[in-house]
Amino acid sequence: MSEVLMKLQINHQSKIPLHTQVEELLRKLIDAPEYRNGTFLPKEVELANRLGVSRNTIRQATNKLEYEGLLTRKKGVGTKVAQPAFSTGLDHWYSFTEEMLQQGVPIENIELRVEKIKADEKIARFFNIPLHRNVIRLSRLRGTAGEPFVYFESFFHPRIGLTEEEDFGVPLYRLLEEKFGVVVVRSSEHISARLAGPLAKKLQADPHAPILVRERYVFDPGDRAIEYNIGYYRSDKFTYSIDIKKP
Repeated sequence: MSEVLMKLQINHQSKIPLHTQVEELLRKLIDAPEYRNGTFLPKEVELANRLGVSRNTIRQATNKLEYEGLLTRKKGVGTKVAQPAFSTGLDHWYSFTEEMLQQGVPIENIELRVEKIKADEKIARFFNIPLHRNVIRLSRLRGTAGEPFVYFESFFHPRIGLTEEEDFGVPLYRLLEEKFGVVVVRSSEHISARLAGPLAKKLQADPHAPILVRERYVFDPGDRAIEYNIGYYRSDKFTYSIDIKKP
């Protein structure tokens, strides 16, 4: 057993929630050289037994760290420290509509659909809710002058209270704040590329054309999950820019 693992302890008398304590202990494991070098983290049952907590508590903490991009899990294999990933801390939060308007680009919803769906495993894990619980999915094909360049699917935590009757024509985060008192302050983003494939017709793109895929995990000031959003962008119409300053 590793030395760093032997030093991990939970304070069961503390008022700090157990999953929060476990999360902080896992961050110490993540920083340990042996785990940064690719060694699998201890299995859930081993950590639960060592710390005297439930496997669900361990899972809640590892879910959080996975969606921050710090851990990667492969079913039946194990959990490892992830390679460094971008996590976007925001000084100013913009909805996509407001962000585009600031650049002088008028955005329209070419298609908009709102429906209740059953949460799949990925959504349930991020929201920490039961599998197949009802959640609101907002699907929007967006563009300008009738020409689409991005397709979004957003899923919202049922805690918020969104319904299918909301006015989703207004900027989304303004709606969340003004009607539901939900303020969003941080997103963790995963960016990748793929071929347009089955989305080609919707995006009016060649099936073999590359598209940008951006997954966004959105949190409130208490670091609670608010929204999971995935966007598919036409690469010939959209450039995603990141401004990074040296510390």
